[in-house]
Amino acid sequence: MHNVSKMRINKPACDVFEAFVDPAQIGHFWFSSGDARWEAGRTIKLRYEEYDADGEIEVIEIVENEKIVFAWHYGEDKHTVAIILTVPETGSTVVEIVEDGFKDSGEGWLALLVDNKEGWVYMLTCLKAYLEFGISGLRAALVK
Repeated sequence: MHNVSKMRINKPACDVFEAFVDPAQIGHFWFSSGDARWEAGRTIKLRYEEYDADGEIEVIEIVENEKIVFAWHYGEDKHTVAIILTVPETGSTVVEIVEDGFKDSGEGWLALLVDNKEGWVYMLTCLKAYLEFGISGLRAALVK
């Protein structure tokens, strides 16, 4: 089962792509920090200072200005996330997040699906605020 979230960002795909893969930018809208530039085959360490949490992603595929695919773990489960960038018109990019790996049965599966959807929509909102308006203080404010 997969989860899909989409948002239009009024910036070119190259700007959106760089916001994700550049460790100097990711702290403006998503994680506090990343330890390296995202490249295929690389494991990236990510940090959320506000939650005193660390995590890792395994970058599977990078197509510059078009797609980023990575995997991360939820306990024993492994999820694959594809960030797909499409350009419907000049100066605008649709960012689509597709997360696969959700089990569609068992205790808590629906709550996890909804929680992740909420997180993706919030991250995309923070990305839009950062790239379009220069606002970087929204990230890590979602209260659970």
